[in-house]
Amino acid sequence: MDTITHTLFGMTIYGAVDKRKDDKKTKWAMFVTAVGASQIPDSDVISQLWDSEGLYQMWHRGITHSLFMVPVWALLFFLVSILVLKRKDWRFFWVPIIAVFIHNTSDLFNAWGTGYLEPFSSIRLTFGTIPIIDFVIWVIIGVAFFARKLWKKERHLLYRTVWIFIIAHVAIQTSQGYFLYKQYDEKYNQVALSASFLPWHFSIIGKTEDKIEIINDSLFTNPKLQYTLESAESTDLNELFEQVPEAKTLYDWSPFVVIVDDDERLGIYDPRFYRNGQSFLFEFIEKQ
Repeated sequence: MDTITHTLFGMTIYGAVDKRKDDKKTKWAMFVTAVGASQIPDSDVISQLWDSEGLYQMWHRGITHSLFMVPVWALLFFLVSILVLKRKDWRFFWVPIIAVFIHNTSDLFNAWGTGYLEPFSSIRLTFGTIPIIDFVIWVIIGVAFFARKLWKKERHLLYRTVWIFIIAHVAIQTSQGYFLYKQYDEKYNQVALSASFLPWHFSIIGKTEDKIEIINDSLFTNPKLQYTLESAESTDLNELFEQVPEAKTLYDWSPFVVIVDDDERLGIYDPRFYRNGQSFLFEFIEKQ
């Protein structure tokens, strides 16, 4: 998910904590902890500062987004609470666990995926059923924020209700994406899914040998073929990988790629991000 969504997640986690007996200092510390823990896995962006081998695409959302790092991040925040607040409040452990788990798990659902099982597996897990910016989630949280004055019960119960709606939305959207994926799974040799910003709509990317089709579909509309792409599958990519290490990383990172080998360029791109005639994940070299 994007930075704004992760921030909103942190604020909503903070809202869901029962703080009726807390003083102002503890509330502020809890807010910083919830938002900070919701952002901490993305601290891996600093790895691009020392990336000299073109590995950043694999490092980002890699080990920091691992399921096994969740308690490690939580322990870090818990130790900070002891050192700074001079108190041992176990909520400063459980809140970060929830926040980091939600961050790492929610990132599984968009097309970028995560190294969810690192360091035990380098497989990039992705469902592609939720867009990286999900405006439905923004609306759910926004409605609760503006309606909080009308809420007659305890405030934390409102934000726990928000989480029920968010989980329901993700479950419904993902179920629809799964059904579509299964429909196309038998038609193509390889299939990938990328959620549209429009709720319940998806791009299905299917590949058979050297042909890739990108189809816009939902359970409630007729499928629409958007693009048909050709991949130069027999091309030797060693020269590309030697000159552009990022290309080898992209090749390993993506479910499958489109290979471009024409008079001007040799390169590869991820078709899940193909828009208006090009993909923004495109690594290539110019031919002489």
